Amino acid sequence: MARFDDLQAIEDAVWAQLALAPRERDHGWRVGVLATTDGQAADARSIVLRDVDALRRRLVFYTDSRSPKIRQIEAYPAGTIVLWSGALSWQLRLKVQLGVETSGLAVSSRWARLKMAPGAQDYLSPLSPGTPVEHPTPERGSREYFGVVTAQINAIDWVELHADGHRRAAFDEHGRRWLTP
Repeated sequence: MARFDDLQAIEDAVWAQLALAPRERDHGWRVGVLATTDGQAADARSIVLRDVDALRRRLVFYTDSRSPKIRQIEAYPAGTIVLWSGALSWQLRLKVQLGVETSGLAVSSRWARLKMAPGAQDYLSPLSPGTPVEHPTPERGSREYFGVVTAQINAIDWVELHADGHRRAAFDEHGRRWLTP
């Protein structure tokens, strides 16, 4: 990818790459880290990006509806998502407002597309995430525990690591601006 010097071009490239991430299994931004809090301590975990709506500045990922992160998001909906692409040498830190849906049309339509795929087993376990088990083979239940999490992006902190010098920029309610890396 070409090295951009214009902030608008960088922001456009960020959104173009985000749009590719859910569709390209080997894209560095397909799997990221979501950080939330329970009010006492930070908590972070990997997420798989499932959809990007650039117009609404929104990301979508899935979760087991019994996951502790659901309670964290409901109580403290602000979070941070960190994405790294080795191919681009770009890091994104996204300040987001999180929302969870466990029922309704958005959830049922996504579940209808997913339920026949191997990944559906993640949402069919009779045990909630983090439950101790004696054997690592997942038991499959008959009820789905599928949830959809949306992340409304409020701010993007972009960092490029480059041999000619690292660069950093912010894209948020204050506009586009260069920052010291």
